[in-house]
Amino acid sequence: METLNRNPFLWQKAKARAKFKAALLTYILVNAGLWTIWALTSSHYDRFLPWPVFVSFFWGMGLVGRGVAAYGGFNYEQRTQREYERLLREQQGEASERLS
Repeated sequence: METLNRNPFLWQKAKARAKFKAALLTYILVNAGLWTIWALTSSHYDRFLPWPVFVSFFWGMGLVGRGVAAYGGFNYEQRTQREYERLLREQQGEASERLS
């Protein structure tokens, strides 16, 4: 089996996006089932808020966070890289001040 020359950063990004898409599909299917169950039960008119609202909302908030991390550029590796570059600039600035 031949080894693939992959960019590790792009590979991690692709995996995060694939996981997000799988989670989104699961979210849609499960929530569709929950809302269908709620709609078909006779007791759903007794309450002010339908019970699937809570599942959809809180799971949806987690899904939004995962989507932002996968597509928005706010994942751990990118934040780490930015912090590393900032520290390098600070260190270079301090070194140039010592030479002056």
